[in-house]
Amino acid sequence: MPLAPIQAIPARMKSADIFEFYRRLAEANPDPQTELEFGNTYQLLVAVTLSAQATDVGVNKATRALFEIVKTPQDMLNLGEEGLKDHIKTIGLFNSKAKNVMAMAEILVREHGGEVPADRDELVKLPGVGRKTANVVLNCAFGAETFAVDTHIFRVGNRTGLAKGKNVDAVERSLEKKTPKPFRVGAHHWLILHGRYICKARTPECWRCPVVDLCGYKDKVLEKKAKK
Repeated sequence: MPLAPIQAIPARMKSADIFEFYRRLAEANPDPQTELEFGNTYQLLVAVTLSAQATDVGVNKATRALFEIVKTPQDMLNLGEEGLKDHIKTIGLFNSKAKNVMAMAEILVREHGGEVPADRDELVKLPGVGRKTANVVLNCAFGAETFAVDTHIFRVGNRTGLAKGKNVDAVERSLEKKTPKPFRVGAHHWLILHGRYICKARTPECWRCPVVDLCGYKDKVLEKKAKK
């Protein structure tokens, strides 16, 4: 999915405001979690790989039955590519994703003893795994202080002035530099959920935003529009 352009360029958020921004999000959701469903680290890796250009809801629907029978890379190899396709055919790009997931399983069995490595450099060597996917796995499975910048975080970072950047790498670097210690593990979850449910792409729901006064966005929508 292409990153949406930011209509207005806000001022960079000050350090004290950044702390308060995260504090309020943390107060509203003390234990943020990914909305992808999984039972172990390998299933998480598969789910995140499948979620590229797809919704978490759609991935969850496809993987519920899959994860009943596939819990390890060897299980995936036993299922086979065609069997995997039967489970994930409702997900966009399922053919190429199936090939990557099968190749990934083979490498994990052959080179990592069937375990998911807790190392970004090793993760990004796996087929279908980019930096964002690796960051999600490191954060959700291993508690690493990583920032997986998707379209939601890119939008929230730029729109609010929290972490500005022309591309996802620049926003990630900004978050890495500016996010205070108490919030580093949960940051990417708070920002994704905030972008998904409040700071939406087309019409941000500023009227119910807990950090609206800290946000530098110039075109705030402060009244809920009546449905036609």
